[in-house]
Amino acid sequence: MSVTYTFPKGFWWGSATSAAQIEGASNVGGKGKSIWDHWYEQEPYRFYGNVGPTTASDFYHRYKEDIRLMKAVGHNSFRMSLAWSRLIPEGRGKVNREAVDFYDRVIDELLSHDIEPFITLFHFDLPMAMQYEGGWESRRVVDAYVEYANVCFKLFGDRVKKWFTFNEPIVPVEGGYLYDFHYPNVVDGRRAIQVAYHTIIAHARAVEVFRSLAIEDGKIGIILNLTPSYPRSQHPADVKASKIADLFFNRSFLDPAVLGEFPPELIDLLNEHGHVPVTQKGDAETVQKNKVDILGVNYYQPRRVKAKEHVPHPDSPFMPEWFFDHYEMPGRKMNPYRGWEIYEKGLYDIMLNLRDNYGNVESFVSENGMGVQNEERYLKDGQIQDDYRIEFFREHLKWLHKAIQEGCNVKGYHVWTFMDNWSWMNAYKNRYGLVYVDLETQKRTPKKSAEWMRAVSEQNGF
Repeated sequence: MSVTYTFPKGFWWGSATSAAQIEGASNVGGKGKSIWDHWYEQEPYRFYGNVGPTTASDFYHRYKEDIRLMKAVGHNSFRMSLAWSRLIPEGRGKVNREAVDFYDRVIDELLSHDIEPFITLFHFDLPMAMQYEGGWESRRVVDAYVEYANVCFKLFGDRVKKWFTFNEPIVPVEGGYLYDFHYPNVVDGRRAIQVAYHTIIAHARAVEVFRSLAIEDGKIGIILNLTPSYPRSQHPADVKASKIADLFFNRSFLDPAVLGEFPPELIDLLNEHGHVPVTQKGDAETVQKNKVDILGVNYYQPRRVKAKEHVPHPDSPFMPEWFFDHYEMPGRKMNPYRGWEIYEKGLYDIMLNLRDNYGNVESFVSENGMGVQNEERYLKDGQIQDDYRIEFFREHLKWLHKAIQEGCNVKGYHVWTFMDNWSWMNAYKNRYGLVYVDLETQKRTPKKSAEWMRAVSEQNGF
């Protein structure tokens, strides 16, 4: 097929996933418990179909087959995370040799297939031992994380050159401390803000350690789920609402990670409501000195907001929604299974914002994908005909291409995800993979979208 949209030479084509979502073997090979293992034991009924992380997609045992398949579907790069609770079962102290051997084998296997490993240090799966110490509310856990990062850099930095401190750090804040969809299921704005603050300090200190090790050709960054906030109208009240939503959900991590400082407007807002986090001397300097080399952008959907219609109840917990209401735009295009709006131009808007307001930081799309329920409906001649997913990728890539043409510093596009994986409380409700996984047999079968992505990668465009 002729290529209309060509991407820059050396563009990263691949996918992303996380340890807890694919590895399985959750109590095998000396692994300690994560908060997900613990929560599933406590409340299995909160997970779709009562399916927990015990087996997931069994990457732990099938990584060789999976990496061969990644190569076959055109990957030249792959982002995965390390499980802190596998590598250091108690969160600090003794390193688990079996885990080191496992990750060594995975990294070497990727490299032997010319697939560059991108490694995320933390993707939601805190060791339970660290949660018992107070989780991200505790500075001691920040210290333990920095030591864990140091161990990882030293073990794998000879082969891994792209590192990311956190994946979507706002999500454990939202899920664990505001909206009750991650453990420890706290609803408390003050504690949420402290968790967010400590995560940024942990990130900056890990960057500092990475730089001190002077890893040859090494780059370090963070993965943020940037969700543009669009106001319902240009009325000043709607515009103000969208700016506050942007402060809470995007700029809270984007500004310190890329610019080295917290947004003054956010500090003022928290001050006004008595919710400024507890800080330590030297924190601001640590954040200022340890800006990222590279930014991963996860994009799924826009956030549409409008001015508040009702004053929040004075006794209700402090929430970002004190300052805006969510707005459903008439005529929007939807993914009905996930309940998310599909708005491809959002990706372009994000990249222009990074170009114009964040020094055109080196970036890549680190996740973009579409989850669909009961995909077996689309099975024909032994293959899932997921044309809806191909359309999703293609239309986002058109806008990404336009952003690159207009000078945005974008280096790659990773889909979520390589194969159907376990998705937290949703388990296997919505499937996102290029490759179908039969949960009974663990058999892998590439979907139509895998063939499409392979062609895009081979031609470096479409």
